[in-house]
Amino acid sequence: MLNLRRTTATVGAAVLLATPLVALSATPAQAADRNFRCSGARVDFDVERDDGRYEVAVDIDRAPAGSRWRVTLRQNGKRFYHRVRVADREGDVEVDRNRPNTRGRDTFKLRVKRIGGAPACRSTIRVR
Repeated sequence: MLNLRRTTATVGAAVLLATPLVALSATPAQAADRNFRCSGARVDFDVERDDGRYEVAVDIDRAPAGSRWRVTLRQNGKRFYHRVRVADREGDVEVDRNRPNTRGRDTFKLRVKRIGGAPACRSTIRVR
C-alpha cells in the first residue's frame, strides 16, 4: 500500500514538472488561411510564420488538367512571384515560397487568373 502511494506521488510530481516544459518548448507558428473558388477550381492561400520567416503557399485544386493559371504574389506591395503554371493530371497547381519577416505588419496579396477563363480572383492576408 505504501509502495502504491509512493509510485502515485512520483508519477504525479513528474507530470506537474513536465507540463510547463512542454508548454514553453511548443511555440505555435502564426498562420492565416483563405479558401475560395476561382474559375471552377478551389484555391487555398496560406501564410505561416515560422522561424522568423513566412512560408507562403498557394494550392489550386480541381482545375481542368492542362489548364494554365497565372499566379501573382506580393508582399507589402512588392511582387515576388509572377508565373504561369499548368495544372497536372489531377488538376493541381502548387506554389511554395519563403519570404522574410519585415518590420511591422506584413500584407500578402494573391492574384490568380485562369488563362482564357473568367476574370482574375484576388485575396489578401495581413499578419503581424
